[in-house]
Amino acid sequence: METVDLARLQFALTAGAHFLFVILTLGLATLVAVIQTRATFSGNSLHMRMTQFWGQLYIINYAMGIVTGLVMEFQIGLAWRGLTEFAGNVFGSALALETLAAFFVESTFLGLWIFGWNKLNRWAHLAVIWVVALTAYASAFWIMIANGFLQNPVGHALDGGALRMIDFGALVANPAAQLAFWHVLSGGLIAGGFLMAGVSAYHLRRRTDEQDFFRKSLRIGVGVALPATFFSVTFGSFALNHLQPAKDGAWDGAAGELAAAQAAMVARFGPGDYLPPAGVVQGAGITMMSIWGVLTVVALLSCVLMAFRPLVRGFRLWHRLLIVMIPLPFAAVIAGWIVREIGRQPWTVYGLLRTADAMTPVTAPQMWFSITAFVALFAALILINYWLLARHARRGPGAEALGRSPIDASITAPTF
Repeated sequence: METVDLARLQFALTAGAHFLFVILTLGLATLVAVIQTRATFSGNSLHMRMTQFWGQLYIINYAMGIVTGLVMEFQIGLAWRGLTEFAGNVFGSALALETLAAFFVESTFLGLWIFGWNKLNRWAHLAVIWVVALTAYASAFWIMIANGFLQNPVGHALDGGALRMIDFGALVANPAAQLAFWHVLSGGLIAGGFLMAGVSAYHLRRRTDEQDFFRKSLRIGVGVALPATFFSVTFGSFALNHLQPAKDGAWDGAAGELAAAQAAMVARFGPGDYLPPAGVVQGAGITMMSIWGVLTVVALLSCVLMAFRPLVRGFRLWHRLLIVMIPLPFAAVIAGWIVREIGRQPWTVYGLLRTADAMTPVTAPQMWFSITAFVALFAALILINYWLLARHARRGPGAEALGRSPIDASITAPTF
């Protein structure tokens, strides 16, 4: 493999791994906020216990997402100096705003939420979790603004061999970012909904004592995941808006479209190969859509079955099916990410900066060492996250959880 291929592989592995944490964070933050809203308005202790249980899963995943995000940003500076020197003055502003949203506002209010149990009154505590959820959306929004610029560079001017921003509004309104943001947000709700439904099905299948707890959790998970599947496919379809003809041709598997895109690029930029690997892009697209179809059918079937309470508690085959569904949304978002990122090759900034020119001048042995270190670190973090999530999910709400004192287990809600 050439050095540029090694650098791309490193970025794909680190960004893809971080993306898995982000997707689940977006979904769980929304679900926890919705459940706590129900608990706060109704005063229902069961819904408050649900907030605590699912909130702890959210915190575990969020912590790992922060660590992987820091490491990923480090490797961008390590391997892609050409990109930051050429376009950092433009898309760097969006990354700076994401840092303010994620590392300052979101983290601060999440700390208030974690340590505010039994200290803040119920309305203040509810407001805090909604700030956490909204800043999670803001973080994802600014990341997609930065990525949208790489997909469809707007609002810039070339000045001395580097880009400078001239229209921040165009950067924010970029259709390559706006549509993708809603697509990603929908994917997060699907992942969070199916995780909640799958974990609930696990406990219902085991016939634990918390049947009502997990029956209601299953209803919420499926009730969120089903409409999210339709929002996801809608915004995903709109996102294929012909800003990159070669990607569209690869997605469709249309040789004529690919030939026309190649000819247009040669006429504009001179001789060269300007086509992405069509087989990879199309295969990832088929995988994403196939998984979407399975998830949609299962969610629809689950909505029908939930109308019959005996089936919710005793249909063990359905419970097993929901457990199996847990990893599928994550596979779908990775497939979609492959379509979006590999589909724009050989460009890092589409039409302006080729991937080979965006690299830091490093040697192949240096990149191999870097990949080995990053893969080992990320593999360890993913395994730890999986172990912690699975351990807490299996233990159920009866174990010590968020907001409960080990001395007085009777405390289950913020002070009213």
